[in-house]
Amino acid sequence: MALELSRSTWLVAVHSPVVDKVSQHRLEGGDTEGLLELIARKRMQAEGKMGRPVRVACCFEAGYDGFWLHRWLCARGIENRVLDAASILVDRRARRAKTDRLDAAGLLRTLMALERGETQVCRVVHVPNPAQEDARRRSRERARLVVERGQHTSRIKGLLMTQGIRDFEPTRGDWQARLEALRTPGDQPLAPCLRAELLRECRRLRQVIEMVAEVEAEQKAVAQAEEGNAARLARLRGIGTTFAAVLGNEVFFRDFRNRREVGGYLGLAPSPWRSGQVERDQGIAKSGNPRARRSAIELAWLWLRHQPGSALARWFHERVAGAKGRMRRIMLVAMARKLIVALWRYVTTGAVPEGAMLKS
Repeated sequence: MALELSRSTWLVAVHSPVVDKVSQHRLEGGDTEGLLELIARKRMQAEGKMGRPVRVACCFEAGYDGFWLHRWLCARGIENRVLDAASILVDRRARRAKTDRLDAAGLLRTLMALERGETQVCRVVHVPNPAQEDARRRSRERARLVVERGQHTSRIKGLLMTQGIRDFEPTRGDWQARLEALRTPGDQPLAPCLRAELLRECRRLRQVIEMVAEVEAEQKAVAQAEEGNAARLARLRGIGTTFAAVLGNEVFFRDFRNRREVGGYLGLAPSPWRSGQVERDQGIAKSGNPRARRSAIELAWLWLRHQPGSALARWFHERVAGAKGRMRRIMLVAMARKLIVALWRYVTTGAVPEGAMLKS
């Protein structure tokens, strides 16, 4: 079975071993009881004709529905896979037909190929357990709040720039008194509507700042109370609570088999182009977790500053050798890949990266 999910309808494509035909059934969006009834009916028909128990395999694309339906199906004894939509092969024509019925049939063919053992036909999403999924909400919420904080700050400064005021810092604690005392270069007070808008923007900014502080306090409390991957990462110099929480909850909750899987999950693996006599490198794949990839590259810069005596920092300086610009950025991405692999070995085996220092 393959499910094509949307807000209003669920389209279910079913292939039974007793009928050489794919049937499609439309359900109302969220109708889990109707889905369970359809599965039971199709299973009963197949078992009646074959005279033996029948296994049910199901799949759907990862999307806005998250993982609740996967857990609901697994709890009822139905094998389910969540597929990465970007990894499913599609027709490459510029104007290809796309409908829910075609998508459901394509998902079903992909699932049948997986059942035959063709593991490279698409990527199956690693579904976190509910505790792991809930733990990473803090770091994601903080990232959204930091973006919102920058938006409010830019809006306030932009409004004041139209009046010729350049030295107002809305993040300071005395923002209200300074706002009341603001005057234009012509020694004129701010217009009433502009002052009211600035006051509302500043209040929203203060609320966001307080929320960021609240989330960061929760992250710190959890890191101190639990002996998990985030707490182990935070012991290394140059890795703070925020970076440790992002990497611990976004990356190291998974079990990787080798360093290539680690680099591939972050999208830091190379993507070569070799065809005939043409051979070139397209750069990193960028197909993995974007939050973890951004954090790994930012952490690479911090690692150079706070761990100058480590083997990774020495490797970077030897390879760069004074180069600037594009080459330096390329080598930093390569260092980020090496660093994340070293941190993976640290959290799994306890091997501290060579030359790295722990916090006192």
